[in-house]
Amino acid sequence: MASGVLDNPRPETMNAPARNAPAAPPNVPARSRRLPRREQLSDEVAARLRADIMSGALRPGTFIRLDETAAALGVSITPVREALRTLRSEGMVQLEPHRGHVVAPMSRQDVEDIFWLQGTIAQELAATAAGRITDAEIDELDALNEQLARAVEQQDAQAMAAAEFAFHRAVNRATGRIKLSWFLLHVARYLPGHIYTSDPQWRIGAVQTHRELIAALRRRDVPEVVRLTGTEFKDGAARLIALLEQSGLWD
Repeated sequence: MASGVLDNPRPETMNAPARNAPAAPPNVPARSRRLPRREQLSDEVAARLRADIMSGALRPGTFIRLDETAAALGVSITPVREALRTLRSEGMVQLEPHRGHVVAPMSRQDVEDIFWLQGTIAQELAATAAGRITDAEIDELDALNEQLARAVEQQDAQAMAAAEFAFHRAVNRATGRIKLSWFLLHVARYLPGHIYTSDPQWRIGAVQTHRELIAALRRRDVPEVVRLTGTEFKDGAARLIALLEQSGLWD
């Protein structure tokens, strides 16, 4: 089961809860939340807020204040405003006149639907990859999984996230189905990766599942590749739902 402790909670004064909204999880100093300076800074802000919403660190009914959020993330108000516009288009936040942006309700069904869509696309891509992937590309997957194993051994969450992303990107690239891979990438934005990289059980399981997937790809065993891919997404959904239940999101 997923850990009930989040590894990137929000600063205590960053956003004011709406009336009767549940309290946010424990907080850490704002300096640990600062974002890197990048060209698409609003995308970085949106990604951070999206992850906090999906992991329950930002609860439904919580107002996201422009100035407080900008100060906590070490950015100007402009990228925060643009990020909130993006999240509003996704249904993650709502704009209340004269009050600001508030986190929208999120049901258990919403979470299940997100993972269903990710899993459906990923399994289709996995079936294609099993028939088209080359031995050299499989060797690349092996090397990437060894990177993940080293990151797990060193307990380096950032390296874990990078290796996990690179592994699945390599699988999707082997399919040649660029548009479908693009859709999966965009749906995957809703995965709060930090809750997985901070979970010791997930760390060990991810490396082992990848090894089994690589072996199935070498055998060109399409049904097994599809099954293993689906298992990853079912496990991901179960861990996130367990975390949100433990946090009292749906009490």
